Amino acid sequence: MTVSAGPARGTSRWAVLAVLCSSLLLVAMDATILNVALPSLIDDLRPGAMAQLWIIDIYGLVLGGLLVTCGAVGDRFGRRLLFLTGFVLFGAASVLAATSDSSAQLIAGRVLLGIGGAMVMPSTLSLIRTVFTDPHERALAIGIWAAVAGAGACVGPLVGGVLVEHFGWSAAFWVNVPVVVVTVLAGLRLLPEYRVPQTGPLDRGSALLSVAGIVALAWGIKHVATGDPGAADVAVLLLGLLLLALFARRRLASHDPLLDVRLFRNGPFLAAALATLLAMLAIGAALFLISLWLQYVHGYSPFQAGLRTLPSAVAMLAGSLCSPWVMHRAGVRTVLGLGLGAMVAAFLVLALTPVPNSYLVVAVVLAMLGAGDGLAMTAAASVLVSSVPAERAGQAGAVSETAYELGVGLGVALLGSIHGAVFTRHMTGLPLAGSELTTARGSVGGAVEIADQVGGEAGRLVLAAARAAFDDALTVTAYVSAGIVAVVMVLVVWLVPRGVRVTGGH
Repeated sequence: MTVSAGPARGTSRWAVLAVLCSSLLLVAMDATILNVALPSLIDDLRPGAMAQLWIIDIYGLVLGGLLVTCGAVGDRFGRRLLFLTGFVLFGAASVLAATSDSSAQLIAGRVLLGIGGAMVMPSTLSLIRTVFTDPHERALAIGIWAAVAGAGACVGPLVGGVLVEHFGWSAAFWVNVPVVVVTVLAGLRLLPEYRVPQTGPLDRGSALLSVAGIVALAWGIKHVATGDPGAADVAVLLLGLLLLALFARRRLASHDPLLDVRLFRNGPFLAAALATLLAMLAIGAALFLISLWLQYVHGYSPFQAGLRTLPSAVAMLAGSLCSPWVMHRAGVRTVLGLGLGAMVAAFLVLALTPVPNSYLVVAVVLAMLGAGDGLAMTAAASVLVSSVPAERAGQAGAVSETAYELGVGLGVALLGSIHGAVFTRHMTGLPLAGSELTTARGSVGGAVEIADQVGGEAGRLVLAAARAAFDDALTVTAYVSAGIVAVVMVLVVWLVPRGVRVTGGH
């Protein structure tokens, strides 16, 4: 094992945590920061309905697809090196996205942001595993890490709202640049290096299978979820499943695997990965749809909409910081069950409340989702990192981050598509025809745009229909989300034995 004489004792390791968390904050914020910027961005770049979804979720899909490969690269060539290189790329991609004058350039910038984020995120969790050797300190550090990750996703709409309202949507990317510069300079001074000893060459075939498999799976789910899939959509989905199956088979035969799939035979490890993936699938879609609801249905400005998502950030911070304490006393299964149960309850409150929904109900739902997510995700990350030896920490970090980011991306793609399909079905009886009717039925943003164009009584009817359809679709999506999280809650309770505690690993 090659570890530099980096911080290991005293307050210096907490300085390392501060550097890692500053990068994590930006990467997490970028998953949701465009939620409130979308209306402004639509007015400027005029992307189509499908381009809008790709602008929002391509970041998470690319990031999720590359995390496993990047975790292995960091183990072989140095986690510090990968972290710093990825963050420099993240800064450069932010400039590309900020200067976009077309949807294609913005999507390309988001792709590069996803690549840079994929290089950064496994390194943060694996370096925590390296620097914090005491299990209780590590659990606290992971709690802070999870709080930052969750809070970043939740405050993204608020920060985006402030920036968009005062400086335009491109400021949501420009804000990354100074933080990247300061963090890279601090990282050069503070971060220790770590490489796994005696690793073989990187298995490029497996890397290609993992990336192509995850991206194909995500693309297939996205298009099949629209409710009217073509043969090509189903074929891509099946291809993704086949590629991931080939990846798993290839890894089982390897003595130095890119990802040791045998880790998933461990019940708590599998439960933690499932909890992260499916819980983030639900909450990622909820934050996206609620941000649109606040702006389009209630007419809030980007800043006002972002401010009204704060209950989730505050509750997530509290849940993440409380999770290590509760885990120490009640065990992992209890914390995961409580966190996921709170999320199920939140979605049921949203689903069962008569429409039209009020902000008070949505605020309570956001707080419940935040608290549940903070409890569950901190416990899951602690299990994933602590259940593997140090030389597998990069893989554990990659699994955690893949599940987290892929969950958010798939949530927007899958549940966002379900919401869109229900919305379209409920947009009936409109005083429109031709392209105006198609645009109004395509999305709530399109409906608001058409309502403004036609004006008068017809515009008011379109706007009222869009608001009612959005609420009805939100109810359906909340039921689906509650069902997804309830299933994973049952699986987690079944997979994690009673009394399991987070330990120092192998």
